[in-house]
Amino acid sequence: MAHSYTPGLTVTDRTVIHRRRMLPLPGKVVVNLGDTISSQQVVARAELPGKVFPINLANQLSVAPGEIREYLTKKEGDVVGKDEILAENKPLIKWFKTEIPSPVAGTIESVSAVTGQVLLREPPRVLQLLAYVDGTIIETIPQQGVVVETTCSLVQGIFGIGGETSGEIVMAVQTPDEPLTPGHFNSTMKGKVVVGGSFLPSEAMKEAKAVGVAGLVVGGIHDEDLRALLGYDLGVAITGTEQVGFTLILTEGFGTIPMAAKTFKLLSSHAGQKASISGATQIRAGVIRPEIIIPQGEGGVGMATQTQREGIRLGDPVRIIRDPLFGRIGEVSALPPELTKIPTESEVRVLEVKFADGKKVIIPRTNIEVIEGA
Repeated sequence: MAHSYTPGLTVTDRTVIHRRRMLPLPGKVVVNLGDTISSQQVVARAELPGKVFPINLANQLSVAPGEIREYLTKKEGDVVGKDEILAENKPLIKWFKTEIPSPVAGTIESVSAVTGQVLLREPPRVLQLLAYVDGTIIETIPQQGVVVETTCSLVQGIFGIGGETSGEIVMAVQTPDEPLTPGHFNSTMKGKVVVGGSFLPSEAMKEAKAVGVAGLVVGGIHDEDLRALLGYDLGVAITGTEQVGFTLILTEGFGTIPMAAKTFKLLSSHAGQKASISGATQIRAGVIRPEIIIPQGEGGVGMATQTQREGIRLGDPVRIIRDPLFGRIGEVSALPPELTKIPTESEVRVLEVKFADGKKVIIPRTNIEVIEGA
């Protein structure tokens, strides 16, 4: 029988993950197979070509394009400093002398006798690729990157913004239904990953930015607050490159939604420990989840990575992902095998969800996601 379920978010206290770290262009891998590395360690680097600056020397010297080589003080391939004389004329009367300084430091890449232009290229910028997580190098890809393996606690979120960062986990609230307010922040949270409860208002985001936190993890926010933070509406493309001052991860969704008790308990148990986080999210093909990775050293060497579950089981914790019960969390209490007619007149497979207060509801299986790692 085929299984019908919606893959969910992983929330597990112990697993083994692999993270592939790749350069955007060919470079050099600077670590070796088997090396133990930290999240902020450089594993590969590449040189990004510098910007090109065209200078029309023929116009500035008032000469024919074919004559500009006679006026150059440098030749192709030479290095020039900013404001160093690049070309000059040699008039009989020195007061009529024209000198052309270089607008940037760089190298003379080409000289054209057809256009009269000189192309200057700035020095290359070194791109350093960090490991992102503490772990062990289990594969090196020459000129491209590495694969890092780590034994860790893993929490996936529903949505996030901001890039990769790391910091010590700080629990700012006492319960998963407590909102994170500006009063919860203080100067000791600079550079740390701050965990809140059910909601993050815009005022708290401003305070978090002022304090200089590395990341925020909360149950939910209002979409208009996110729009105000970014200054624009997010589309359907991948997130993760936003420059808002910190990385933000939502564990439940949009609105005031208490953080799942399992998620809150797991993060609380690791308060004071270092975590690597990423807000990158992609909801189309090739799903990317925002994540919180808490390394646990090498105690899990030889432990298998989590396997794909085969279907929903009785007792599985699930989250409802459609209105009117969006965000509610319960456990599967029954799995009727027959198709059931729903208000839209469609006949679908359903399941029964039992909430903490004992209430039970029938939900289409496509309207839930399994909270994996339970």
